Parts: sequence; structure tokens; C-alpha cells
Amino acid sequence: MTDADVIQIFRKSGALLEGHFVLRSGLHSRQFFQCALALQQMPDVEKLGAALAAKLRHLGATTVMAPAMGGLVIGQEVARQLGLRFIFAEKEGGNLVLRRNFRIAPGEKLLVVEDVVTKGGRALETMAIVRDHGGIVAGVGMVVDRSNGVAPLGVPTFSLLALQVETFDSNSLPPDLAGTPAIKPGSK
Repeated sequence: MTDADVIQIFRKSGALLEGHFVLRSGLHSRQFFQCALALQQMPDVEKLGAALAAKLRHLGATTVMAPAMGGLVIGQEVARQLGLRFIFAEKEGGNLVLRRNFRIAPGEKLLVVEDVVTKGGRALETMAIVRDHGGIVAGVGMVVDRSNGVAPLGVPTFSLLALQVETFDSNSLPPDLAGTPAIKPGSK
């Protein structure tokens, strides 16, 4: 799957938004990837999941774990494509936790799968859960890497689409964004 193929899925689903957005990271941007829209059609999910699974297969994991909400659909599809177990972390009191009686065995190798990474906050939280339970993070996979390659994940990282997307701190907005109300369309 090429970058153009991934972008085409985002465009046809209306998932590539233009405007003034506040990202979960707190940064501001002119573009927003609403992966939930891109992941509504199961044929597209299957294509994206297969492409990401192909990049992750060699890591030899036995389980895929995703942070809720964004990583759920693609994480489950990657697990299905690889024939692996799937679990997820979810918010409790503002932090991600392992619930629902999910267990991670000591030494178990897990893949963390996310939809979009900017600073890597949710991926890092998920990785910490894996390690706190004695597991090993074999790698991280994502549909879109908008970190400009600088998310500090510290493990092998793979994406279907890596974009150089401008982001801005709220104190240094360019004039066009400073004069436009920001919206926060993603997960809170």
C-alpha cells in the first residue's frame, strides 16, 4: 500500500480535515486526521490492517494491544490479520489502564497499535502498561505518523503514512490560525 493509497482512503471518507484544530497533544494544526471516519468501511480497514500487519509480522509478537478509542479498530484488524490475541487499554480517571480482566504474561511480546501519533502520548502510556505487567513491547505500528519522526517511542516503529505536518504551540500560532476559532474533533 502506497502513501497515495492511504491518503485516498482518508480523502474519500472525509477523514482528512482542514481548518484550525487542537490535537490531543495540545498542539495546534491546520490538518486533522479523523481516523474514525477512515475506518468506518470494513474493506478499507482490511486493506490498512493488512498493510500494517505486513510491516509488523517479523517482530514475533503474540498479542496486539491498542489504546482506546483511536487504536481499537485498527489494532483489532492488525491482530486478526496476524492471527494474534487482541487487548486494549482504556481511560479511567483520565489515564489509560488495563481492565476487563485482560492479562499480560511476564515476558509476553506485544505490539502496540495506534491510529495517529503526534507526540506519542497514548502509545507511551500503553507501552508503560505493557512493561508494568511484565510484558515486552516488540514494536509500535500506526496508520499515520504525524510526529515528523520525533515521537520518543524507543522501540521499532512502523507507519503506513509518515507526514510532515506543521504543528504549533498555543503561544506561537501563525496569524491565520490565531484569528480562527480552534476545534478539538478527536479523543479527549
